[in-house]
Amino acid sequence: QVQLVESGGGLVQPGGSLRLSCAHSGSIFNLYVMGWYRQAPGKQRELVATLPGGGRANYADSVKGRFTLARDNAKKTVSLQMNSLKLAATAVYSCSAKDAGVEYWGQGPQVTVSS
Repeated sequence: QVQLVESGGGLVQPGGSLRLSCAHSGSIFNLYVMGWYRQAPGKQRELVATLPGGGRANYADSVKGRFTLARDNAKKTVSLQMNSLKLAATAVYSCSAKDAGVEYWGQGPQVTVSS
């Protein structure tokens, strides 16, 4: 069983930045595709970004150029740097770890972008 512990989130003004982090409790972290998803009020959960152990990050078009997903395989953590945040980024963000068809989720920090 993998546990994901997230940190970060909060309230920020439009144009501001936030950083989310996710710590993975498993022993073979680099096998997992790590990612962040978000769910805004009244909407379905959507992909923000994913990053395999040894590959390149994949971003939703809506965040390309503004968000950066990075992982530290030694520390078993993944971080999402979010810059130039827009009002539409307000959502609950959830960390995901997926391997061999099994996916684990974190609790999800709230990100609120408001003036």
